[in-house]
This record gives sequence, structure tokens and C-alpha cells, in this order.
Amino acid sequence: MSKKAVLQLDTLTCPSCMTKIEKAVSGQPSVENVKVLFNAGKVKADFDDSTVSADQLATVVTKLGYEVKNVKVKEA
Repeated sequence: MSKKAVLQLDTLTCPSCMTKIEKAVSGQPSVENVKVLFNAGKVKADFDDSTVSADQLATVVTKLGYEVKNVKVKEA
């Protein structure tokens, strides 16, 4: 089932971070429409929860060195 994840970040410091995060999250299975909102410190992505979870997406971002403060999931 398709869902939308919103990850609130604490440590987004530069525009080049956006590209790094977008590439890493987009590279996960069944993830589409990844958008990093630099000024808001958020990552938004559509994903298929039968393949990957929002927590797994948060782990990908954390492994890049960014702190995820909050994860919200909505129905697409």
C-alpha cells in the first residue's frame, strides 16, 4: 500500500545535503517522489509499506549523519 513519509530532521545544514539525502532515500526499494525541504528541515517521500518502512527510511538518513527527530506516516 502506498504511503507518504515525512521525516523531520535536526541537522540539515547545507543545500548539498539535500542532494545526498534525496539520492540515498530514492535508492531504496519502492520509494518515489523524494523531496528535501531545506528551510523546513524535512524529507518527504512516497513509499510502498509492503517493501520498506518509514523507520527504514529514517535509518538511511541517520546513517548519512543526520538526526531524524520525528517520523510521520500518512495514507497516500
